[in-house]
Amino acid sequence: MSLDTASRHHQHPVAATGQAAAAEETPPPAAAAAAHDPGGSECRFCEMTRQHHPQCARRLPKRIILVRHGESQGNLDMSAYTTTPDYRIPLTALGAEQARAAGRRIHDVVASAGGNWKVHFYVSPYARTRATLREIGRAFPRDRVIGVREECRVREQDFGNFQVEERMRAVKETRQRFGRFFFRFPEGESAADVFDRVASMMIPSLPFRSTVSSALLCSSPPPLTTHQPTHGLDDCIAGFLESLWRDIDMGRLDQDPSCETNLVIVSHGLTSRVFLMKWFKWTVAQYERLNNFDNCEFRVMQLGPGGEYSLLVHHTKEELQQWGMSPEMIADQQWRASANRRSWAEECSSFIDTFFEEPNDSSETSSSDDEEPEDKENGRTKLLE
Repeated sequence: MSLDTASRHHQHPVAATGQAAAAEETPPPAAAAAAHDPGGSECRFCEMTRQHHPQCARRLPKRIILVRHGESQGNLDMSAYTTTPDYRIPLTALGAEQARAAGRRIHDVVASAGGNWKVHFYVSPYARTRATLREIGRAFPRDRVIGVREECRVREQDFGNFQVEERMRAVKETRQRFGRFFFRFPEGESAADVFDRVASMMIPSLPFRSTVSSALLCSSPPPLTTHQPTHGLDDCIAGFLESLWRDIDMGRLDQDPSCETNLVIVSHGLTSRVFLMKWFKWTVAQYERLNNFDNCEFRVMQLGPGGEYSLLVHHTKEELQQWGMSPEMIADQQWRASANRRSWAEECSSFIDTFFEEPNDSSETSSSDDEEPEDKENGRTKLLE
């Protein structure tokens, strides 16, 4: 039975309010065990390596897969944005077909190792991403899906309300001259703004009670998901990535310890690149090297044996080069594919050469100690000039 059909007959486990509330009040077994174990919630092994240990509550997803939506009416005809709000732009027939094909390919990726596996979906609230998710979902049996969550923070970059075609063409030419990352669209956002929203924004620090249901995958989507905050909330700086780690820490994505968990994030091209930029600590210059995802193209971050995620476990060097990654970025991905966080300080390049043309490898002190005071002062003056 396909997910699209089954979702009409089966309510998602967290859809019922009572069950959702109970889930918040009663942590999963792994998280509960950690709460009773003074050392369990602060496992040094996990904090150092982000790697699963059988005695620890945290189990990392095997894969995090970022998918761009299928072809939309706006991709086909830019004038659509002059009369239709960006978030309402629908998929084309080709876009729906692309999404179904992407679903089959993603299914093959997560099922490649055989055995037990599950998927959990995050989706942007835009019409084209929700429609893409519904088509992707046809490839997954209902019992393979842990849950679905609409996540507003992975929405498209805001290009500014209704978009007049001639004006937007001129604005995008200006963006090319100004710089793609820092240019802010009139009445909209810059890529830097998207980075801030993905990485750090004001949200309550305690868990939400979500009314998300699998109906997000049905042909007639329900009203947008609402969240009811629990009592005693304090604002804190946290973003989508921080929320994602919290979901992992609390065991919300790991209902069956015997299964591999896979996260699939159905989003937009720029947002997906910014997500990867934040995760892998890429610089602005490195981000600006990257080409956009094609419609329904996806990137697979897969957990290596050392507890690090890498794009090179699934993708080839040639693929990453064609995408725009520099040799230095690819070398970092190669390190992550097998490295352990314990060796970070000794082995990770941390892109030092990006900031220094000729790093000084010598730990010996300069001979300037032998200079006369007057010579030292002249040197300081030149530096100030």
